[in-house]
Amino acid sequence: MTGGPERTAVLRRGIRVTVAASAGFYAFLYGLDRPEAALYALFGPVSLGLLSSIPGSGRQRATVMLKALPVGLLLVTLGTALAVRTWAAVLGMLVVGFLLAFAAVAGPRAAGAGPGLQLFYILACVPPYAPDTLGLRLTGLTTGILLLAACEVLVLPAPPAAPYRTRLAEALTVAADAAADPAGADPAGLREAGRRLRLSAVPEAERPAGPARRDRALAQAGKATRRLLDLLAHFTEVIPAAPSPRLSGRGAAAEGTELAQAACDALLDRVATLCNVTAGALRVGRPPPRPGTLEEGILDFQALRTNQATGPPDAAPPVPVLRRQSAVLGIAESARMVEAAARIAVYGRRTPPIPPRELFWYADTSTAGLWVKRLFGHVTLRSVQFQNAVRIALGLGAARLVAGSLDLPHGFWVMLAVLTLSRTTVAQTWAAVPKVLAGNLVGAVAAGALLVGFGRQTEAYAAVLAPGMLAAFALGPLLGIAWAQALFTLVVASAFAQIAPASWQLAGARVIDVVTGSVIGLLCGLIAWPAGARREVRRTMAALLRSCGPLVTHTVDVVTASPGAARSPSTLPTEHRLRLAEAAYAQYRSEPSGTPAEARADWQAVLMSASHVLLGAHWLPRFDLPVTTIPPGAAAWARTAAGHVAAATTRIAALATGDQRQPGAPGAPLTPPENSPPLPVLIDLETWLSSLNAELSRIEGSLRDTEHTVTGRGRPGS
Repeated sequence: MTGGPERTAVLRRGIRVTVAASAGFYAFLYGLDRPEAALYALFGPVSLGLLSSIPGSGRQRATVMLKALPVGLLLVTLGTALAVRTWAAVLGMLVVGFLLAFAAVAGPRAAGAGPGLQLFYILACVPPYAPDTLGLRLTGLTTGILLLAACEVLVLPAPPAAPYRTRLAEALTVAADAAADPAGADPAGLREAGRRLRLSAVPEAERPAGPARRDRALAQAGKATRRLLDLLAHFTEVIPAAPSPRLSGRGAAAEGTELAQAACDALLDRVATLCNVTAGALRVGRPPPRPGTLEEGILDFQALRTNQATGPPDAAPPVPVLRRQSAVLGIAESARMVEAAARIAVYGRRTPPIPPRELFWYADTSTAGLWVKRLFGHVTLRSVQFQNAVRIALGLGAARLVAGSLDLPHGFWVMLAVLTLSRTTVAQTWAAVPKVLAGNLVGAVAAGALLVGFGRQTEAYAAVLAPGMLAAFALGPLLGIAWAQALFTLVVASAFAQIAPASWQLAGARVIDVVTGSVIGLLCGLIAWPAGARREVRRTMAALLRSCGPLVTHTVDVVTASPGAARSPSTLPTEHRLRLAEAAYAQYRSEPSGTPAEARADWQAVLMSASHVLLGAHWLPRFDLPVTTIPPGAAAWARTAAGHVAAATTRIAALATGDQRQPGAPGAPLTPPENSPPLPVLIDLETWLSSLNAELSRIEGSLRDTEHTVTGRGRPGS
């Protein structure tokens, strides 16, 4: 870590933790002569301040810590009670370890606090069994966390970041300017504004990743805004292709062209107004004015398109104008989705159903229902969150079993080693183990010399502890994991030597415990999903692609059927698979990439294409259901083109998992037959299917480049 802002943040955090831990430890040990309370007052700030990575400003972090305090007290109580028997402590460790790790599905703040909360149970569940000290333990822990929360607010607090609502408002302002004046818009600037909304570019504390209604709405508004900006960028690039009505001569065709372009301009003006209004509402935190204006404009726009398509043939606008209308419709529909999602995000409370209900299902769902859906949605072996929780629970449970069965002194260090060493891949764990062992060995030698030199002079250890904590907590993370472990070994040796008489054997016991924990962590990493998200990202992406194919064909069947003859397709299965794939991809991006060829697989493009499929599945049946029967030849073309796109998703899914090797299929015609009437539904289907086909072709090309690294038995990446 070499960046200036990151270095400053680490140093400030180290100072805050040192101040809080020192104040509580010295007050209880030397002021009140309560060593048990002093130990918990020390490890409380260390757990939530260092071991946890709670994101956000000082005030936000303090809020999370205060909310975590009751959970910590419960865990200490539970650990103290279950320490009576090894088997009881192990069972408790399995349950607590899984639940706290699985809490990551609730968002980055819960995920950040999880490791620190694990340590509270770990500290209490190891011998000696001392229920009579529970009051002192709870007092020390409460004091330590309250001191840390106060330091987060008062001592060099971390500055707040711009809320996600502000980022959305800025992006919508850019979109409004582009919609108001497409000719003067910069496509590169529009796409860059969209990239700033990617969650990877947003500070963790401001990412809308939780299961609550507000977070879901902000996340949906962000995706819809990115889509809106991409559509506007593409639209500004193809404006020159639209013929000018002044060059079309006089007559019905020229009048139709002029009328069509005037309708496009009017709808774009409505989009610009809506974007500005929504941006203002997001900035002030109040819902935008009454909805419906843009939707009314879309319906009028579609009525004009239908009238022109079903009127005299010589009055129909040329194909470039029809395609321009289709692009404007896509822009307007994306803006309507942004406005609806932003309204939910600002309002925050349960609302009446919003059409299409499947897309905004969370708007009228209870808060409890939203949590249940998020939790049970990840209770599957295909969820990386579930896999990580199982891996951590098994490691901690095994560590507690070994520490209790072998009666290791300071056995909680075994579980702490498992907790701090656990990575999502066995390769990452193996890379960390040598550094951890080397750091602990050096630290043990230094701690042994310290214990031999000072003997039982507690005043000397008291003088060393605070500067040692400052060095370990502020400099250790900057110097690397080996230095951090070495300095932390000195800190724990100095602290325990003040609580009870200690010899150089204390340092040796720490080395043994850390080695034991490292071996357990490696074994669990080998047993439980050793490849991390590399294999899972392929499986979830393949499942997502396989669900997209039928959705494409069903959507086309709906919009080409006789009026009223088909129902809109259900998108919930695809949306569920999209959430699992997004979680797997997020973890995959946090892990070291495999071979250079494997790194070329464009998984993000799969997520974007799936979102594109979902958007079409919702807005095409909503605004493009035909009012007249589509000619059989044109309907047959649409179904053939949809079948080609669906076959491409199946073929790419097979490439992703390595189940089979299929050559690329010959392309199907993605342009309607020349004798087809200029119906809006046919133009919109052409636009949708052509763009999907282009996206899938790029994805397939990236995967064929990685053919020799496809996951399988005995192959790289397996």
